[in-house]
Amino acid sequence: MNNTVNNRATHAAHIGLVNPKSPENMGSVLRAAGCYQVSSIHYTGTRYDRARQFVTDTKNRYLNITPTHVDDLIAIAKQQKLKTVAVELVVGAIPLPDFDHPPQALYLFGPEDGSIDQAILDHCDAIVYVPTIGCMNLAATVNVLLYDRMSKQPNIEFGDDLILASRDTNNRTKSP
Repeated sequence: MNNTVNNRATHAAHIGLVNPKSPENMGSVLRAAGCYQVSSIHYTGTRYDRARQFVTDTKNRYLNITPTHVDDLIAIAKQQKLKTVAVELVVGAIPLPDFDHPPQALYLFGPEDGSIDQAILDHCDAIVYVPTIGCMNLAATVNVLLYDRMSKQPNIEFGDDLILASRDTNNRTKSP
């Protein structure tokens, strides 16, 4: 088994969204999930269900990763034996560049117009934040977190083969 496949099996990322509302953000989250090989997406609340028909998932990632509605994200983490990592602007949180990602993790993200409830944060194994001036939107935060996780994983393969497999079919550019 090559290192990349082995790494994917032992280093699984899952996403938990607290009451997401924006179909545009969910479309971008789905795209990020596909790019960074997220294993599952769970969400709470009812707002996304009402907005689902408007999702802007331009790469149809929902065909491979179907967001699942759940009542309790912490219960999902416990059932699947995942470390729970909240991504939130909380005083005392760990800056993302200093964070060591657990091999099996459920990353929790708050709603676009609010924060993760304290009752959920109290059950998390870690709370991290992305050091920025101001706050990012949900989709941007998910992308940054997942990129950071991928970049810190052992045995990640980089190079032209990855570029060729990743780029859009309309991209035929070459380096000078």
